[in-house]
Amino acid sequence: MLEGNSGRVAAVGRIASSAALLVVAALCAGASPAVRAAAGSGDEPASWVQREVNFRYVGFTTKYSCDGLRDRMRRILLQLGARADLRMSGYGCVGVNSPETSPGVRIVMYVLQPAGATAAKTVTAHWKTVDLLADRDLLDAALDCELISQLNRDVLPLFAPRHVDYSATCSAHTPLVGGTRLKADVLVADAAPPAAASH
Repeated sequence: MLEGNSGRVAAVGRIASSAALLVVAALCAGASPAVRAAAGSGDEPASWVQREVNFRYVGFTTKYSCDGLRDRMRRILLQLGARADLRMSGYGCVGVNSPETSPGVRIVMYVLQPAGATAAKTVTAHWKTVDLLADRDLLDAALDCELISQLNRDVLPLFAPRHVDYSATCSAHTPLVGGTRLKADVLVADAAPPAAASH
């Protein structure tokens, strides 16, 4: 008789548990698509923020022309998630398409930052691991040592990076193979943003 009562109690417990699961499932099904997408999708609300920097390169092992530095910096900034409408102009240049002692580039760009609670306009973004030397062999990476060192100090912080993996062992006129790397997680937009209005 006691065993029969225990069996009924266990059965009632299982029924109650099943009913609770059905209620939770129904609530989830009724949730808005945005809420369901945000749960576990890894998407991150972010805001475009304007950043300006005067980047002056000083190197002894590798030298750039103003155009060469500007083109290289544009590729790097886009890799890091800068919006495509960034504006760049060279300064401190003497020659035409010739290596300079300390060429510079003025940069005005929009970068993604994690959206605060009061952000008026956000876009959906995700964290992406970027290796700025992935397309370079070990010798080329070593030749970039001075540039990578200055990028890590002056430019990368503008992107609110995380998990930065950096090394730059630079020696003037002597590339040190294997001593240069720069990887970081940065926010990139899920889709191309609409064309920005003129500012």
